[in-house]
Amino acid sequence: MDLVGNKNLRDTWDRLAQAYAENTAIVFEDVSGKTSELSYAEFNHQINQAANLFLKLGVKKGDRVATQLFNSPEFLMSWFGLAKIGAITVPINVQSLHHEASYILKKCQVETVIVEKQFVSLYQEISQKDGIPLEHILITRIEEDEEPAGTLNFGALLRKQSTTLEKTVPLDSSDPVEIIFTSGTTSRPKGVVITHYNLNFSGIYTSWLCSLRSEDRYLSTMPACHIDFQCTAAMPTFASGATLILIEKYSASRFWSQICHYRATVTECIPLMIRTLMLQPERAWEKGHCLREVMFYLTLSELEKDQFSERFGVRLLTSYGMTETIVGNLGDTPGYERRWPSIGRPGFCYEIKIVDDQGNEATPNTTGEIVIKGEPGKTLFKEYYNNPEATAKALDSHGWLYTGDSGYMDEDGYFYFVDRNVNLIKRSGENISSSEIENALVCHPKIIEAAVIGIPDEMYDEVVNAFVILKEGETLSTEEILEFCSTHMAAFKVPAHVEFRTEFPRTCTGKVQKNVLKEEVLSRSEFQQVENYLINRNHTAEIRVDTVLN
Repeated sequence: MDLVGNKNLRDTWDRLAQAYAENTAIVFEDVSGKTSELSYAEFNHQINQAANLFLKLGVKKGDRVATQLFNSPEFLMSWFGLAKIGAITVPINVQSLHHEASYILKKCQVETVIVEKQFVSLYQEISQKDGIPLEHILITRIEEDEEPAGTLNFGALLRKQSTTLEKTVPLDSSDPVEIIFTSGTTSRPKGVVITHYNLNFSGIYTSWLCSLRSEDRYLSTMPACHIDFQCTAAMPTFASGATLILIEKYSASRFWSQICHYRATVTECIPLMIRTLMLQPERAWEKGHCLREVMFYLTLSELEKDQFSERFGVRLLTSYGMTETIVGNLGDTPGYERRWPSIGRPGFCYEIKIVDDQGNEATPNTTGEIVIKGEPGKTLFKEYYNNPEATAKALDSHGWLYTGDSGYMDEDGYFYFVDRNVNLIKRSGENISSSEIENALVCHPKIIEAAVIGIPDEMYDEVVNAFVILKEGETLSTEEILEFCSTHMAAFKVPAHVEFRTEFPRTCTGKVQKNVLKEEVLSRSEFQQVENYLINRNHTAEIRVDTVLN
C-alpha cells in the first residue's frame, strides 16, 4: 500500500496552503502566556521565507543544519523550510550539554545552527574549542540588532525574504529530511535518518489512528525535537487541515486550563504529565473540556489510569512506537475495543510479531522480543546515519525491525508491553520487569513516582534497586515500602534496596534516565545495602544484608 508515492514536503505544504488557506494552522503560546496565530497560507509563506533565507546563506541540498530550539513556530518554519530545499534538519535537545551537542555537530558535519539566544555561548565555545567550524549561528526570537557579534538575527533576516520560493530543488520522497539522535542510554547516540516519505506517511497514519478532522484542535507540549511531537502531533494535525496548539513549555499548573481555554479536542500525555496533573488542586471546571482523545505513551499502572480518567473525564488512546518506527504502529486502532493494559493492535502497513531468542515466532501469551516489519525509508526509518553496522543489527534484510523491547500477544491479536530489554533485571535466572515493579510502587498512596534498576550481585547475578519520590508532605520508611511490596508481588521481585529521592534525571520527554541512576550507584566506592526483607513464596520474612562493590 503506497499512500505517499513520490510526494515530498514541499508538495505537501503547497497543497495544504491551497486546500486550507484560511484555516488556522498554528496557535502558539509562549512561556509568558503571549499568543499568536498563523493560517495555513500565512505559515506556508513563512516556510518559503525560511527556505529563501537558507538558500541565500548557501545551504544546499543534503547539508545538515542543527536546531536547538524550544517549542516555537521558528522550529517548524526552519524544519519545513530546510525540507523545501532538500536540506536536513538535525534537532538537538534543549537539555543537551556541551559534549552531547558537540558530538552531534561533528558526526553530521554541521556548519549552520539555529538556536535560542541562551544557547549562543555554547555554540561559540564549541566552535572555538572543539575544532568544529560553524559558518552561521542564527538566533531566533531576539529584537532587531540584538544579535551578539558573529551571529545572525533569524527573525530580522526572515522578514526580508520573499514569500515565494525562489529556487525549486529536485526532491524525491526517499530523500533524507531529518536526523534525530536517540537518547544514547547505553552507548553513543545513533542518528535516525528520516525521509520525506516517512514524515508524509506519519501524517496520514496518525490522523487515521486518532480520527483527526479539519475541525480538530490538537494541543501539544511535547518537545519539538522529539518524534512524538513531530509524527504524533504536528504532521497528522497539518495533514488533516486541523489546528496545532503549540505550547512552549509544559506546566502542570497551567496545562488543564490551556486544554479548556483552547478547546482542544486531542492532546498527548506521558506518565510524568499525568502524575503531576493529579497533584494539582481539583477545580470545579476540570471536566468542562472538549477532549475526545488523550494520546498516551508507556507506562502507567491501572490505578493511575483509572484515577486520571475519572477525575478529568477523559479516555486514553494508547500508542506504542519508537523513533525508528516513525509512528505508533501498535495502538488502540479504530473499530476495535481498547483492552487496557494492552498496547493495542498493529496499524495498517505493518506486520508485528513476538519472537524468542532464536528468532522463532512465539506462541500466544509467551514473552519475547517485539519485532516490526515495514519498509525502510517509508514506514520505518531509513537507516542510522553513517552507522551501517548498527543499521544491520536493527533491520534485517526482510524489513524486520528488532525493537529490543519485550512483550507478548494474546489469542485475539492484542499486544502487551513487558519492558525495554535494557530494563529487564535478571535475578537468579528470573526475568523481572522494572516497569512492573514501578507500577506496583506508585500504587502506594504515599508514593508519586518510582524508578527501578538492577544492580550486580555476586549471589543473585542482579538484585532490584528501587528509587522512590514521595508525595509532598508524606513520610515513609524503607521497611514500610518493602512490606507493601511483599503483599503486591512475588518474593523474588521485592526490592533489595530502596532509596528516597526528590527528583529524577530525565530526558526531554520526561523519561527517567535510569542509566544515570545506575552509573551513580555503581560509581560509589562501596555501596552498602540496608537491611531488607526478602519474602519467600510463603510470605515468610528473611533478613539479609548485602554489599554491592564496584
